[in-house]
Order: sequence, then structure tokens, then C-alpha cells
Amino acid sequence: MTQTADKKPFAGRVKEFLIINLGLILMSFGVFFFKIPYGFSTGGVSGIATILGGGLGLLSPSVLIAIINMVLLLIGFIFLGTSTGIKTVYGSVMFSLETWLLERICPAISYGHPLTDEPFLELVWAILLTAIGSSLLFHCGATSGGTDIVALILKKYTSLDTGKALLLTDFLIAASSVYFFGWKIGLFSLLGLFAKAFLVDSVIETINQCKCVMIISDGHANEIADYIMSNIGRGVTEIDAEGGYTHGPKKALITVCSRIQAYHLKQEINRIDPQAFVVITNTNEIVGRGFRRV
Repeated sequence: MTQTADKKPFAGRVKEFLIINLGLILMSFGVFFFKIPYGFSTGGVSGIATILGGGLGLLSPSVLIAIINMVLLLIGFIFLGTSTGIKTVYGSVMFSLETWLLERICPAISYGHPLTDEPFLELVWAILLTAIGSSLLFHCGATSGGTDIVALILKKYTSLDTGKALLLTDFLIAASSVYFFGWKIGLFSLLGLFAKAFLVDSVIETINQCKCVMIISDGHANEIADYIMSNIGRGVTEIDAEGGYTHGPKKALITVCSRIQAYHLKQEINRIDPQAFVVITNTNEIVGRGFRRV
């Protein structure tokens, strides 16, 4: 039987833990190697740290990220209670730690000392790594803390929804980089902010994409349904149907599975009933038993 989202097996929890850490590593690499050296402030705590550390020459960005994250976590617990979540606390701490470790391992990389002299190339990598990393965290219901907490507070005490509150917060951070780093870096930062938002949505949709499969078979529906439940491990809904031309009885099966599972299902359907009518559609919003909670 497929496990529900709130009772994940041990292997599922390990997989989620690994995905969260991969996302944090990608984010810390994108911030340290590509955002901070050029002063790209595309929002978030890393954007604030880039401005304060690079533009004003205060503490190192990694220390500032840690301090700001801890302050925001404390504010989150005050205004949001325990809804801040253990995953957000873990993401916040690990992101700060990983950025600090990169500063110690690669001291030559810092504000004003980028890897290349191509700001647009570095902006692309900064957006790509942080967007994919953020998407992996969101997919697991985690965040790296920071301005996500501010957005949740704004949502709670104002009429803004989470997306608009987060965009407003990050926009103000990115726009302020014009004052500290000039128009060129400021405009790059604003471009990066909107590009990242678009890319995060695209990556999340790709990660969450599943296949909705409808199978109409004359005499092999039970065998196909058994294969879906026993071999693929997915649920299946059976619907009594009638042929529009022959008016003969038919059985329609509906199931939702991953892309790989859909491929194997097509192969098996072709073996069991080559005459079966199969419709496969893409979907990225599946909630309920076996998937995410409603």
C-alpha cells in the first residue's frame, strides 16, 4: 500500500533529507561563488548580507547571514510560534554554516574578487544554482529561513498573500543595491530577482510533474488494475463505461503515477491488451493519498 504523506517510510525520510541538503549546497555555492563577489542582491538574507558585507564592509557575508537568520528565526517564533518548522530551522542553520565553510575553504573568493570578469555569466549561474536549490527545498516543504519568515509574518498581519509578500520583501532588497553598488549591479540584481522567481516555479512544476493515465479496456481491465496496484504501487479507480459506437460495456481505469512508472505501464498495457485505449496527460498538482497532503 502506498504510504501517505504524513507517515513516510524511513527510506522516504532519508531521501527527503538528502534532497534538502542538496538544495542547501546548491544555494550556498550559488551565493558564495557567484552572488557575493559581484554584489548581486537578488533578495533574501544573502542579498542583505551582500549589501552589508560587500557594500558597507561590515562583517563577512557568512557571519551576517548567520546573524540575520538567527534574528529572523527568533522573530518567527515570536510572531508565528512553532509554525516556523524544524525544516526551516535546519535549513537556516545549515545554509549559514555551509556559506561560512566555503569562506574558510576558498578565501580568495570574496566581494570584488569574482571567478570571471563576465557579470552576466556569473548572474546566470547565481540564478540557476539558487533557483534549483530553493525549488528542492520547497519541494520538501523546507526553506532556508530568511525573508520567507518575513513573508509569512506579513501574510499573517496584512492582506498580502505569501507570494506577494515575499516578492515585495525581495524587491526592496534588490532595489536597494542600486544605491550601494550602482545602476549596473542594481539592474542585474532586479533582473536576477524576477528570473529566479520564474525559474523556481518552472523547476517546481517539473519536479512535481506526474502522469494521469486513463485506460479503457474491453476484457483486461482487472489484469491491468492488478498490475498497477501490485507492481507500480499506485491506486487505481475503476469506472463502468459504455462504448459510444458499439454501446458495449467497457471498464475505464484512472491512475496517477510518475513519468518512469507511466513508461513501464504503457509497456505492460501493450503486452496485456494491445487494443486498449490509453490517454496520458501531464499534471503537476496532485494532492491526496500517496502524494502531498491537501
